[in-house]
Amino acid sequence: MIVDLAFRDFQKRYLGSYFGIVWAFANPFATILVFWFVFDFGFKAKPVQDVPYILWLISGIIPWFYFLDSWSIANMAIVDSSYLVSKVVFRVSILPLVKIISTLIVHFFLLFLTIIFLVCYGYYPAWTYLQIFYYLFSMIVLLLGLSWLTSALTVFIRDLGHILSIALQLLFWVTPILWPVNILPNKYKLLLDANPLCYIVQGYRDSFISHQWFWEKPAEGAYFWIVTFLIFFVGAISFSRLRPHFADVL
Repeated sequence: MIVDLAFRDFQKRYLGSYFGIVWAFANPFATILVFWFVFDFGFKAKPVQDVPYILWLISGIIPWFYFLDSWSIANMAIVDSSYLVSKVVFRVSILPLVKIISTLIVHFFLLFLTIIFLVCYGYYPAWTYLQIFYYLFSMIVLLLGLSWLTSALTVFIRDLGHILSIALQLLFWVTPILWPVNILPNKYKLLLDANPLCYIVQGYRDSFISHQWFWEKPAEGAYFWIVTFLIFFVGAISFSRLRPHFADVL
């Protein structure tokens, strides 16, 4: 049922436009092409860790695209499906998960596009590509906890969507997506480590570029899962306690 609802949600988002779901793939594809043109041909960006900058950038920005789209959409999951909350006996807690899964379609397309870019530059697939599924699962768990928390609060505080939009812009710049970690002074690296999304972004780069396995970073992994499970349980408890009041507010 969740998968069926996810496909329906994906189709509904582009219903009514002339090219339909083509826009779901065209927008991120165009963004990557713009980055490629600007940094490779415009700024002549220097390689990072002996890897062309565009490959380093794409491998880190792909998980960010998924995180941004999923959380932005899942945050409004309850408000957008108010008819299921107020009139039907329905397990409302799956609605944020439906939104998160629906964005996987575009994410898999971008992963395939990333592999094509890597091959074009002479970087061929390796076994470490398989751990992308581990990092993707890790991101989904983190997203589900965040989405349960914010989607429940958005029912009562509609301004939260605008606050989240600003917070995501700030999060983009404090995550090592456009810049490498080694440019930061050591005294600021603790602040960087506090951002669980850094673990995901670095993990995608480890999978595609440096071919480093996730179990080779036990400290980073342990910290990520402690923070993620904390967010997950806070989100689950908050959603459960606010759920009985959704129908009254909506």
